Amino acid sequence: MKKHYILASDFDQTLSFNDSGIVLSEMLGITSFREKVAGLSALNLVQQGAELAYLLANDPEYRRVTRADLLEVGRRVRLKRNVRLLTRMLAQGIDGHRFDFYVISAAPEEVVLSALDGIVPADHVVGTRFRFKPEAEGGQIDSLVRVAAGYGKVAAVEEIRTRHVVPRDQVVYVGDGQSDIPVMLHVNRGDGFTIAASEAREVAHIAKRTVISDDALSVLVPVLEEIAGFGPSQIRALFEDHGLVIQEWDRVRTDWLTIRDGAGDGVIRLDLATGT
Repeated sequence: MKKHYILASDFDQTLSFNDSGIVLSEMLGITSFREKVAGLSALNLVQQGAELAYLLANDPEYRRVTRADLLEVGRRVRLKRNVRLLTRMLAQGIDGHRFDFYVISAAPEEVVLSALDGIVPADHVVGTRFRFKPEAEGGQIDSLVRVAAGYGKVAAVEEIRTRHVVPRDQVVYVGDGQSDIPVMLHVNRGDGFTIAASEAREVAHIAKRTVISDDALSVLVPVLEEIAGFGPSQIRALFEDHGLVIQEWDRVRTDWLTIRDGAGDGVIRLDLATGT
């Protein structure tokens, strides 16, 4: 029996190559973005992924940002290849399975909407939302309305899932960083399917599959295998039907280890009499 799925994806460095905060900071001539983010992370003052939202709402250097600035950042963000084709293939369905594609991002909503204009419908984008001052007063950011980071992403997924009346095990989430950990854990608990788009240990250990590529269409590979039951030859054939060739496909299992000395001189000793 064919099923209806929600496939939700992060934006920064999942569908794009750029971090929105870096693009914005470079556009404004602010050179201390990474240091400010590191400081907020060290203080544990905000959720992982919400650092840019905090800076935009509170930092004097960023409070001058307008909606027009955020839209311009979206136009400057470099998307991964074939984002448009990914959305089109999901809209057409896969082997009879239906997919509703959503983008859930800690990036400002205007950035994501601008970057994905004409690719993803506006009502399928959930981002961090701000209230802006009237244009007559300069149009700068006035206040923070919603942050789509950390548990904010969990709330977004649940709202979408409930609206579509989709069971928890028919949710797929794709992400790349620490901001995605709460929602990945949530989706896993509901027997949904999680895909990491980076080898960052924080998410690679949690996600059920990890796919590394500069092509957004790569996330379809685990979906085709795990949901549609496709084999490698069928997947290659499907890509070829769309004029694409999978040139390299390496399956690698990564073990993350930290090894330290077990004794003062670096030698681990075994007592044969006691076995200790």
